[in-house]
Amino acid sequence: MKKIITFLILTSLISCNKNNDKADGYGNFEATEVTISAQANGNIEYLELEEGAVLEPNIQVGLVDTTQLYFNKQQLIASKSTVFSKSKNVVSQRSVLQEQLKTTLIEKNRIQNMFVENAATKRQVDEIIGKVNVLNEQIRSVETQNAPILNEVKSIDVQIEKINDQIEKSKIINPIKGTVLAKYAEPNEVTAFGKPLYKIADISEMTLRVYISETQLSIIKVGQNVTVKIDAEKEMKSFPGTISWISSSAEFTPKVIQTKEERVNLVYAVKVKVNNEGTLKIGMPAEMWIK
Repeated sequence: MKKIITFLILTSLISCNKNNDKADGYGNFEATEVTISAQANGNIEYLELEEGAVLEPNIQVGLVDTTQLYFNKQQLIASKSTVFSKSKNVVSQRSVLQEQLKTTLIEKNRIQNMFVENAATKRQVDEIIGKVNVLNEQIRSVETQNAPILNEVKSIDVQIEKINDQIEKSKIINPIKGTVLAKYAEPNEVTAFGKPLYKIADISEMTLRVYISETQLSIIKVGQNVTVKIDAEKEMKSFPGTISWISSSAEFTPKVIQTKEERVNLVYAVKVKVNNEGTLKIGMPAEMWIK
C-alpha cells in the first residue's frame, strides 16, 4: 500500500513539473508585407482584388487610365513621319549628286587620258577636277544636313519608348504570390505616383520572432528544428519549425511581450520559419520549445 501511495505522489510531482515547464522563447508571428503603390498618375480604370484574396505573381490586377499617354504617343509617331519625309528629301538629293559624281569621274578619266595623248588641254583637266571637288563638297554638305534630322528621329524614338514604359507602368501587376492584407484604393478613384494601392504578404510560411537569453545561445543554431506552440481551445497546438536566423547582437527585451522586471534583461532575437496551413496569423503570439 505504501509503495502505491509513493508511486502516486511521484507521478503527481512529475506531472506538476511538466505543467510548470516554461517555453524557451516567446514572440509573435510576422510576415514580409509588401505595399504595392501606383507607378502612374490618373484615374483607376479597374482594381480586381479584395482583402483576403490570394493572388498569383505577375498577373495584372488593375489599370490606370492611359488615354493621354496614347494620344501623346500618336502625336510623336506623326512627328516622326514628318521628320522622316525631310530625311528622304535629303537622301534623294544625295543620290542625285552621287550619280552626277559617277558620270563626272568617268569624264575625268577620259579627259586625263586625252591629256596624256595631247588630245586635251591642261585647262580641261583642271576644270573636270574642280567639278569633281565641287560635287564631293555638295555631297558632304547634304550628309551634314541629314545628321541633325536623324538625331531628331532618334530623340523621338526615345520619347516614344518613354511613353511605352509609362503605359506599361500604368498596368498594376501583382509582384508576388500572397494574400491581400489591406486594400487602399477603389476603381474610379484618382491615384498618383507612389500612392499605396494594396498590401500583400506571403503567409504560406510565417516567421516567429522570439527572444532568448544569452545562456540559451549555446543550445541553438541556424537550421535547428524546434517546436512552435500556439494557444488553442483545450490545449496548445504544436507546429514544427526551423531556426533561420539568430541575431549577432543583444537588445533589451521588447516591452510588448515581457513583464516589467524582464524588460531590463538583454536578449537575442531569433527567427523561426513555420509552414502555415491557414491557422497562423500575423501578430499572433506563440512559444518556441527547443526540446
